[in-house]
Amino acid sequence: MDKNINTVNKYGDFIVNNRKRVNYYLNMVLWVFVATGPALYAGVAAGIFHSVTYSTCIWITVAIIALSAIHLLLRKKFPGSLINSIFAITALELLLVYMSFSHIRIYITWFLVPMLSLLYCDKRIYYYASALNYVLMFITTWMVAPYYAEIGLNYDTPFVYFIDTISGLTIETIIMFSSGLIIVSLTTHYFKELFNQYRVINEHEATLKEKMSILYSMAEIYDNVNLLDFTDSTETSLRSEKQEKHKIDMKKQTHTLMVQRLKETVAADQLEEFLAFTNIKTVRTRLSQRKIISADFLDSVSGWFRAQYITVDSTLDGIPNIVIYVTRNINEEKKREEHLVEISRTDEMTGLYNRRCYEEDLAGYRSSGLDDGFVLFSIDVNGLKVVNDTKGHAAGDELIKGAAECIVSLFKGAGKVYRVGGDEFMVIAHLSEPEEMRRKLKDMSAEWKGVYIDRLSMSVGFAALRDNPKATIDDLEHLSDADMYAEKDRYYKENGIERRR
Repeated sequence: MDKNINTVNKYGDFIVNNRKRVNYYLNMVLWVFVATGPALYAGVAAGIFHSVTYSTCIWITVAIIALSAIHLLLRKKFPGSLINSIFAITALELLLVYMSFSHIRIYITWFLVPMLSLLYCDKRIYYYASALNYVLMFITTWMVAPYYAEIGLNYDTPFVYFIDTISGLTIETIIMFSSGLIIVSLTTHYFKELFNQYRVINEHEATLKEKMSILYSMAEIYDNVNLLDFTDSTETSLRSEKQEKHKIDMKKQTHTLMVQRLKETVAADQLEEFLAFTNIKTVRTRLSQRKIISADFLDSVSGWFRAQYITVDSTLDGIPNIVIYVTRNINEEKKREEHLVEISRTDEMTGLYNRRCYEEDLAGYRSSGLDDGFVLFSIDVNGLKVVNDTKGHAAGDELIKGAAECIVSLFKGAGKVYRVGGDEFMVIAHLSEPEEMRRKLKDMSAEWKGVYIDRLSMSVGFAALRDNPKATIDDLEHLSDADMYAEKDRYYKENGIERRR
């Protein structure tokens, strides 16, 4: 609604300014008409106008001077006033009436005034001029009919003259009015459309200017800022002092100058992906109907950076015309991201990988397969509940941490250790002697001493792919658990402990 009001206001301003101009020139026309009296006077003296008197010439001159002066005063005081325009039209019509009463026959002048009113591009003024013109023409023709019927050879009575003359003038008036109405309607429509387009262009330019202002201020945030204008096939670095435009040969060139510079330090294993992302021949298609596309790459000098293409201006169907290409170092962001991922995959107490990480790794092995040396260990701490119940949770935590230290120390470099439950651990290892590793882990745990606890025992089970060549990783998991529970049963029997209790 505001946009439409703005357009109407602009068009209204145009009409007022146009009215000022037309009033100015019509006033000049009125002053030129002052010469009508002297011209008629010369014609009377030369015997050209037999029915015109000298007094008529003088009165015409005086009347035109008076009307011109009044219009001049109105124009200076109310330059864009509608009344001022109406006065100018009325003054010209009154002059025509007076000239007709004075038997000065210039027929075309009757139709000149309504046509002049078209200059105002205002239907109201045109309607007024046309109506006034016809009324005065009708009255004047009736009033001068006796005179012309008397001097004419073809008219028996004034009424016959009146009917003959006014019929022709009426037909001409209808033709003139219809033509003028078409002209003023088309003109009005054209100017309204023109101002509407002007508004759209201005709004578009204002929006674009605002976007560019934001982009210039954003340029300080990014390491590299490149403006790509596909309308004239140019690129401009907004971070450079001169901000020179460089032409892009869209037939031969696949990458901008900035990209050609950046690719020199992109990690070799990411170069192909980087060049595909920054290919300017496909940027518009990939960015169509979108505001932004981005990708992360590793720079061999400065680390991780994020490359982004951002739409600044586009066509009505969403095809980008102006695009900004930016890069920003995200090394710290990547570190925080990796840290958060690490936290989400790590057991808080022991620092080992947690069950989530274990399940993710199993999923990876399911899709990639297992190697010949693959071994899955299932480990459980013996007697944790008794320690928690008799010596407290601080002692129980010490027991879990001691188990974790022993397992990590033994499998360092040979496997990945996970805490998957309260006292449960899993190890994914790649080795040839799993039985030897089980024996070493038991020996190591037997030697462990803590502050609250001086004894550590673990039940260790394993399943090796070499011993079960057709087994899946899920099969190996079940086999290692079964082996661990068998170990736990032997532990309780050897120590005379009732498991139920």
